[in-house]
Amino acid sequence: MRLPVFIICLVFSLPSLCQSFYLKGQITDEKGNGISNLRIDLQSARASYVSGSGGYFGISSSRPADTLIIYYSRNDTVKKFIDASQFNTVVIRSEKLLSTRTIRQLSSISLNRRQLAPRQSYLANETYSTTVENPFFTADEYSATQLALSYNRASYSNLRRFLKLNMQVPPDAVRIEEMLNYFPWSYREPEPGETFRMSSVITPCPWNKQHQLLFLNVYAKKLQLENLPPSHLVFLIDVSSSMNLPNRLPLLKSAFRVLVANLRAKDTVSIVVYGGTTRVLLTATSGIEKQKITNVIDSLQAGGSTPGESGIKLAYKIARNHFIRGGNNRVILATDGDFNVGVRSEDELEQLITLQKNAGVYLTCLGVGMGDYKDSKIQALAQKGHGNFAYLDSYAEAEKVLFKEFFETLYTVADEVSMRVQFNNAVVKDYRLIGYDNKVSSIRDKTAVIQGGEIGAGNSLLIAFEIAQKNPTVEDTVADISLLYLDKTGTYRTFKYTAFYNSLQPIETDPSYQLASAVMMFGMKLKNSPYTRKTRWEYIYGLAKPVARMNYIDQELLQLMQVAKTIYKKERRFRLFRSSR
Repeated sequence: MRLPVFIICLVFSLPSLCQSFYLKGQITDEKGNGISNLRIDLQSARASYVSGSGGYFGISSSRPADTLIIYYSRNDTVKKFIDASQFNTVVIRSEKLLSTRTIRQLSSISLNRRQLAPRQSYLANETYSTTVENPFFTADEYSATQLALSYNRASYSNLRRFLKLNMQVPPDAVRIEEMLNYFPWSYREPEPGETFRMSSVITPCPWNKQHQLLFLNVYAKKLQLENLPPSHLVFLIDVSSSMNLPNRLPLLKSAFRVLVANLRAKDTVSIVVYGGTTRVLLTATSGIEKQKITNVIDSLQAGGSTPGESGIKLAYKIARNHFIRGGNNRVILATDGDFNVGVRSEDELEQLITLQKNAGVYLTCLGVGMGDYKDSKIQALAQKGHGNFAYLDSYAEAEKVLFKEFFETLYTVADEVSMRVQFNNAVVKDYRLIGYDNKVSSIRDKTAVIQGGEIGAGNSLLIAFEIAQKNPTVEDTVADISLLYLDKTGTYRTFKYTAFYNSLQPIETDPSYQLASAVMMFGMKLKNSPYTRKTRWEYIYGLAKPVARMNYIDQELLQLMQVAKTIYKKERRFRLFRSSR
């Protein structure tokens, strides 16, 4: 395979616009083995890169030579002077590398690398990964940003369960990009032969009249049922004692019955359970034998400890043993995330799943439960395992994820998908990415990298930036966008798009963007974001109500907004009363 296939130019930020030299090379150990996923900083510019598959790197530069700073552990670096006129090899001795190196992931570039103490947010016995909301960046100094794309929707259904129980939502349980992904936005089919299509719109920003919103729409190609490859699905089901509640194992049984209804004769299902012990209950059974599969599902009973590590290892072993070359091979993990036997920490889980995903098996995580639900652990598994993540709080949600969104959930059209946005600093003064907030632990870790996610068939994603502009004209370019992804042949590809200022329109022109703005404001208000601190609940509801469609999802959003207004205003009144005593 040729060198360019290996080189991953999924950079953290774009280098100088005056590029005429190419710094190329490979990072290896003393035996010549390539070392991938190491962060590389270019000393002459505020730019960071990642070594690709096989340890190769290729960096465009305005200089014929420069010094690279390579992070091989959380606190250690090596500097190497390299010359664009030759191929450069950087050797790092294997004993200097962390033997069980956990590669932390960034959701988006964070140039604000403050040394924050890692912490985790708790509610009762639940855990959520603590994140830092993305700040504004000055386009003159930091004109480019990058974010990892994926199709996760867990946050919205998670916050819904809190509000329906008249409880405040833990701020770290709110992930605004997942809230946006939850709603069915408009879809445009990509051109023939293309995996993606993009469009853009600029609207006024409803929470800051001096700013505007840049919406970027990403559409993934659809797959026809008759053209879908055969699937081997391994249902990995937590049947430990913590699952012995109506909203856990019984709900999952209903969810898997819905999924089985979609299977064809050429699809196969295996079932692995863990609870006390780990067992294989069904091996590679055709989808046409629906009654046989559902009988096993119906027989499940909860009890025992939670040996999540052994369950994951066994499920991936079954997936490898029945691997379909060219097919859709996937483990579907259903759990409340309360692992109490074997590996437990998020770092240990990430190491475990990283070793398993290299077999070419995808991972879908279905979270359930309330009280000791471990959102942070399930999210860590999905991010590391070529995966997506949904939270099931009802049968209706299970039907949405596994039946109505069957293709988006279970069939992938592109892997390692990330977006790079280069703002025109002649037009954009400042910008802020909404959502895609980074974990505190990733911000602290100088070896953290952006690793793109998987995108399912027919997905329609909406990404938003809040921007402060200078003096644009309708002909001006606002930003150049690149989608970087791995296609199904294993080739790295780039899809390019340019957003122009002439896409400016009043927010009322397209109701979907007004609704999207209300969803983002709702999420920021729940997170106690400083950007919406003065925004009233009534204003958010008033923005959403006229454009809410007559479907169940939009109407439920209005109900949740009303519930949140009551809960949070009541809490504020209580605090004022308490502080006055």
